[in-house]
Amino acid sequence: MSQRNERDFEQLLFEGPIAVNLGLREFAESLQEQDVEVLHVEWSPPAEGDEEMIELLDKLL
Repeated sequence: MSQRNERDFEQLLFEGPIAVNLGLREFAESLQEQDVEVLHVEWSPPAEGDEEMIELLDKLL
């Protein structure tokens, strides 16, 4: 393992990972409740005007 990778690994062990959550806020909230540092990004998949796709995505979200 290179010195840089070794430092990165040690930093991960001591500081812990940071989760990046895209979309569903509930996932981020669940991690936060477990004291995990989370970066939440408001995002939803584009439907590009396709009415059927919009309906399906609305059901998921």
